[in-house]
Amino acid sequence: MEELEEVKNKIVEFVKVCNHEKSLELLNKLATGKMLRSKLILKIAGINEESIKLCAVVEMIHAASLLHDDVIDEADTRRGQPSVNALYDNKTSIMFGDILYSRAFNELSQMDKKVAYHVSNAVTLLSIGEMLDVDLTNSFNTSYEKYFDMIYKKTASLIEASARSAAIIAGLDVDKYALYGKNLGLAFQMIDDILDITQDSATLGKPAMLDFVEGKVTIPYLLLHERVEDKAKLESLYKKELTQEESSWIKEQMIKTNALNDSILQAKTIGNEAIQAVKDEENSQSLVMIMKAMIEREF
Repeated sequence: MEELEEVKNKIVEFVKVCNHEKSLELLNKLATGKMLRSKLILKIAGINEESIKLCAVVEMIHAASLLHDDVIDEADTRRGQPSVNALYDNKTSIMFGDILYSRAFNELSQMDKKVAYHVSNAVTLLSIGEMLDVDLTNSFNTSYEKYFDMIYKKTASLIEASARSAAIIAGLDVDKYALYGKNLGLAFQMIDDILDITQDSATLGKPAMLDFVEGKVTIPYLLLHERVEDKAKLESLYKKELTQEESSWIKEQMIKTNALNDSILQAKTIGNEAIQAVKDEENSQSLVMIMKAMIEREF
């Protein structure tokens, strides 16, 4: 998409303001993903100076959170490429994340006051979500409420703020688009959590079933724990390097108890609620396509 190139160029422009060569060098090392938040903003607000700026700000915030995330998770790859902390070190990754955050906020301060409020508020929620995510790995979480609160804050809040802000810029129904963004974010994270179980390591670009090993009790495991007969066995595998046999047992139980299918159904229900929220809007068709492409990924 040509407009996504415009967003990337705007990010480079924003970082150039720092007058710091290393920041530009580090920016080049960042692996760009699907740019979901930018696609969403541009579909809602159209392509104009303000929407491109908003995309750049949101992408910089998202990139900064991932730089910090990789340090927390001790990850050495990001989207199949070496992460900044692997190429340089943790300090560099954290400090570059701080540069991106602060430059994004600098630009955000020059934008519409409501947009600045909602995006900056989402960054607070995102940071709390990161902390909740870490705290939830201390013991086997069996609370749906805690899981949904964490994924809302960690993932959905910035997507919700992106959709809401795009609607503010375009003068559209803010609440409808905010609901769409929130549900898109929730479904996106749930499906990511499900793919951790259903896809192989090569497709994922990281070891399969890594979430459970890292102490993350995601939606399929919550349902499985509720339904599985041998709860003690499942709990004993938590945060453990799984053997082939143990991985197979978990997968078999996921299928036997319908935990996997019901997780997919829950994600699709949330996705369909997002579709319903904007179905009468002018640009609904492209938003429906974004959601459908995401909830109909291969399991």
